[in-house]
Amino acid sequence: MEELVTIACGDARADVAPAVGGAVAAFRWRGVDVLRPTPAEALAARNVRAFASFPLVPFSNRIAEARLAFGGQIHVLGRPYADQPHAIHGVGLRRPWRVASRAEDRVTLALDYDPDGDEARGWPFAFRALQSLDVGERSGVAVLAMSLAIENCDARPFPFGLGWHPYFPRTPATVLGLRADGMWETGPTLLPVRRVGVPAGLSFDPPRAIGETTLDTVFTGFDGAVRLDDAQRGLRTTVEGDTATGFLVVYVPPGRDFLALEPVTHMTDAFNRHARGESGTGTRTLPPGASFSCTMRIVAQTLGGTAA
Repeated sequence: MEELVTIACGDARADVAPAVGGAVAAFRWRGVDVLRPTPAEALAARNVRAFASFPLVPFSNRIAEARLAFGGQIHVLGRPYADQPHAIHGVGLRRPWRVASRAEDRVTLALDYDPDGDEARGWPFAFRALQSLDVGERSGVAVLAMSLAIENCDARPFPFGLGWHPYFPRTPATVLGLRADGMWETGPTLLPVRRVGVPAGLSFDPPRAIGETTLDTVFTGFDGAVRLDDAQRGLRTTVEGDTATGFLVVYVPPGRDFLALEPVTHMTDAFNRHARGESGTGTRTLPPGASFSCTMRIVAQTLGGTAA
């Protein structure tokens, strides 16, 4: 695919597609795919949901029935996918980003979003987003560091959330390690229904093989680091979110060779729940002219090596 921007340091390399939602097409270290590689047909079709990773801005996951309650109003949003009754994953992944700056080992992308005309169905408030990606390698450890920032360019405040949707290869040998204080049970359309403690059958503390476990779940009280060990590939991968990313979405579909680990700043349908007076949703409100940012690191090392 043309228009890929490659950043590299030592044996670590990432390919970024600014025009395809600011998505990451690949992250490799010593020739091994750390992220799920993007298929050639997805590159050609610019199918962002099949890419290795994409940013989530200005919200993560689903807004119920594509109706956003905020400030005493209901904003009707678009439903971008025929298989989804809800608004999902924000507008950032469906818009082209531009390269704001670039060096050998880093790139910064920018997105200016103006809800003019039909664009308001995507999100009714104007914002600017910046996404920085930085590849590094030291002491036998490779790191893809990603930061995401949003600035309110509207005359009104708005609720917001940020996060990432990285996919990882999965084999029968994949072991998942995750510490969290709870999770949300979901209904038929994957909206949260009830917060519960993590049941033994879905606990990965201590780490264990994924086996036949399937998940599409928001975990609460995420401690900031989730780990994948894969003896078949000889790789340990750690996903680290900063303190703003107190929630983790884990997506493990049945019978597939990948999974997703998504550090995010809020739970699914957080804004509507907050509008109903619920607490602990992770909802934040951004005043006009204000900005907010968060960071994630994907760390790769040889299984049995020393952590970064």
